[in-house]
This record gives sequence, C-alpha cells and structure tokens, in this order.
Amino acid sequence: MTRPGALLRLARPKQWVKNIFVFTAIIFSGRVTNIDAISHALIAFAAFCLASTAIYFLNDFRDVKEDRQHPTKKTRPLAAGTLPLWTGPVGFALAAAASLAVALSFLNTTSALVLGLYLMFNLAYSLGLKHLVIIDVLIIAAGFVLRILAGAAAISVMPSTWLILCAVTISLFLGFTKRRAEVVLLGEKAREHRKVLAYYNTSFLDQMISIVTAATVVFYILYTVDERTVALVGSRLLILSVPLVLYGIFRYLYLVYHSESGGDPTRTVFTDIPLLLNGIVWGVLCTGIILFGKELLNAIY
Repeated sequence: MTRPGALLRLARPKQWVKNIFVFTAIIFSGRVTNIDAISHALIAFAAFCLASTAIYFLNDFRDVKEDRQHPTKKTRPLAAGTLPLWTGPVGFALAAAASLAVALSFLNTTSALVLGLYLMFNLAYSLGLKHLVIIDVLIIAAGFVLRILAGAAAISVMPSTWLILCAVTISLFLGFTKRRAEVVLLGEKAREHRKVLAYYNTSFLDQMISIVTAATVVFYILYTVDERTVALVGSRLLILSVPLVLYGIFRYLYLVYHSESGGDPTRTVFTDIPLLLNGIVWGVLCTGIILFGKELLNAIY
C-alpha cells in the first residue's frame, strides 16, 4: 500500500457517513430547499469529517497494541507498520486544528463550540473513558447528539427535544449492539483487544439493547405526534414513517443476533440491501411529508 493510500485508510472515510447526523436538523426543519442552510450544513459536515479523522488518527495510535491482537484491525496502517507511529498524534493535531479552523471561519460560534466539545469528549474517551463500562457507550452516543446539535446551530434552529432523545437512544442501541458483536466475535480474547469488554457479557448487553430499543421506538413516535412537529409539518402524516423505523430496528437486530453483524454499524447498514433500501425509503418519505404534507392533505380534503 502506498503512503497516501495508507493515510486515507487511517482517516477511515467510510466512517464519515456517521456525520450525516449533521443533516438531521435541516431535514426535520423543512429547510432542505434553503441554499444558505444547505451550504452551512455541508460546511458543518466537512468540519466533522475532519474532526472524525483526527480522532481516528489518535485512537489508532493509542490502540496499536490491542489492534494487533484483533483478527481484522491488525491490518490497519499503524498496527501493520505501514505508517510510522508518529503519524497518529501529528495527524490528530493537524486534522483537529483544521476542523476548528473551518468551523470558526465559516460557521457561527455555537457550531464551533459544539465541535470543540465533540473533540474534547473523544479525546477524553481515547485517553481513558473508553475503559469505563457503560461510560464508553455513553460517550459514543454523545458524539452523535453533538453532531445533531452542531448541524442545528449551523442553520440557527433548535431541534425537537423528542428528536434529541431519539438520537440518544438510537446511538446507545448502536453502541451496545457493537459491544455485543465484539464480545461474541472475540470470545475469551475480548479483554486483550479492549479492556472494557471484560466487564460486558451477552446477558447484560441484551438487557441494555432491549431497554434502548423500546425507548427509541417510543421517543420517535412521540416526536411524530408532538404538537411542535405537527405545526412544523402542517399535518400528522409523519407518523406514517413509524413502520419503517420499526422494520429498520428489527432488521438490524436480526443481523446482530443471526448473522453476527453489528461490530461495524456503518458496514452493516450499507451492505445489507433490505436495511439500506428501508433507510432510503424512510428518508424520502420523511422529506416528502415535511415538505409537502400540508399540500397533500389539502389536495385530499
């Protein structure tokens, strides 16, 4: 592998898809046709891609010994020796500085502060919080929520409380299913790869997954029928998207429990065709209802 190719792999661009949470506010605020809002959301997305890259550089540097014990992560550039170890901290500093520079130059102060919090949370995670049971998953979930808040701040809107709570629980859902997949895949070697896995077992994780699954469904339903949401959309049609959310969650659980997936949520979502198509249909349906729900009801009645 060439050095530029190794650097690109270390940056993990495939994982940047997680930053689409930045666009949550622009979609659910109905501003997807506003050029200024779109440009600010795209800048926020770019800033978070740089911030994510910074964190991946740092994590791979600090986890190099553990990654060498993992069946798939041992091929990562730092673990495999393709790149020198100093690439990690230097890359972190450069990418983190670039992300903050983008936010400060092109976005408002609130967006930059939220991005700074994201970097601080992930730095604390890499330096030690990742070894604390439950706290490790909470930090991961906080990262997704901060993405939503940064996207909302970038276009100067306040996201719904129910939507934020839904984001928290779906992030915890992905986090706990990821830990479960790691425990199952690594077995007795789990602790050698990630110390915190010594404190997790499938029974405990199954209980956590059940709790956050139920909470996610309830929060999403409450969001669709909330009076603020109804006023924004101009109709109560958003509740029609609930069956798609249910299918998406159930399909993901099926893959976790029957196909030993879930260790890499991004890969799971984008390689399982039914799950991917369901997500696309959900996105199109929600966008259509938010933009044209009121006109549709007027045409019917």
